[in-house]
Amino acid sequence: MLDQLKPQSPDALLALIKMYASDDRTDKIDLGVGVYRTGQGGTPVFGAIKGAEEQLLREQDSKSYLGPEGDMGFVHALMPYIFGDNPTRGGRIEGMQTPGGTGAVRLAVSLAQKAGAKCIHMGVPSWPNHAQILADLGLELEPFNHTAPDGAADMGALRAAIDAAAASDGDVVLLHGCCHNPTGVDYSNEQWDEIAGLFAEKDVMPIIDLAYHGLGQGLDEDVYGLRAVLSAVPEALIAYSCDKNFGLYRDRVGALYVMAKDASGVEPILSNANSLARSNWSMPPDHGAAAVRLALRDSGLMADWQAELEGMRTRLRQVRMRLADAGTAGSVDLTPLARQNGMFATLPVSKEQVVQMREKHGVYMAGSGRINVAGLTMSNIDKFIEALTDITG
Repeated sequence: MLDQLKPQSPDALLALIKMYASDDRTDKIDLGVGVYRTGQGGTPVFGAIKGAEEQLLREQDSKSYLGPEGDMGFVHALMPYIFGDNPTRGGRIEGMQTPGGTGAVRLAVSLAQKAGAKCIHMGVPSWPNHAQILADLGLELEPFNHTAPDGAADMGALRAAIDAAAASDGDVVLLHGCCHNPTGVDYSNEQWDEIAGLFAEKDVMPIIDLAYHGLGQGLDEDVYGLRAVLSAVPEALIAYSCDKNFGLYRDRVGALYVMAKDASGVEPILSNANSLARSNWSMPPDHGAAAVRLALRDSGLMADWQAELEGMRTRLRQVRMRLADAGTAGSVDLTPLARQNGMFATLPVSKEQVVQMREKHGVYMAGSGRINVAGLTMSNIDKFIEALTDITG
């Protein structure tokens, strides 16, 4: 039976990681792997998380099961940061823990499918796993352009997508909440206000993927759009990740939040979500979520976390400004990077030029032209600009 399985193409990013690891050049640059890096190139454990883990070591008295909903203290501790001063919206919002943001997206889409959704409208390019999840679940993907020719968010394409979803019973629109992956191109507050009105007017349910909260403009600023949409629509699904903003990549820490039309509708929705979770992963891993819960409940650790997050934002902004100050590198205009947010940007380079960057200069980046801005430091950024100028000039 198993010998009937056909080999699958290897993940392009994993292949890139292997190529980078086997490269002996000491000045190689890794812009492919999507993890935050400091100015020294490391991905350290947050001090706030270390402090919370020390507390866990002293106080945790059991590793018994929690259930498919996971650590609800963690789920609730995050809510004021995501949803504001009225985090439950009168009892209409509740959540559950998931294995990372990927688990949250998978569960959100599965829940929408169980409720009758057959098609997801999504801006492209997007995080590659979005499309893979939809394909695995057998849902139709209806793509629309996320960016316009001028490099800004394509509002015309989004308006058309919401119209198309409204015309097809049960279609859903998936949006990135902030720090768009892979382009870094976000909607402005004014555009989010319009988006909220469109969702409300057309009666279309949004799924919002919030994977980089706090890495754009700030904790409150990065959820302006999410809060605007939730204030306008009757129901929504929100996928949240702590992998980046708490540095918990390998611990797989995320949450799914549901907003129902009224408080009485929350329990039936979550009962279905719990059933889906039970059949997928039984229950999520606890350690990382417990550390986040403790960090957010301790005023000192919470302050440490916010300071660490601010340091990450500042560094990403400094790299973006340094690239933008360079103006152009060959045929590539770098100035738009100053207007973008988060860890990623997509450069207008061909796959052949990406290969040349790697082979000639030791600069590793995705074949799509996506770069991880955090892979650049003040010591290697000039080399990157020179390599890009050489290849595209």
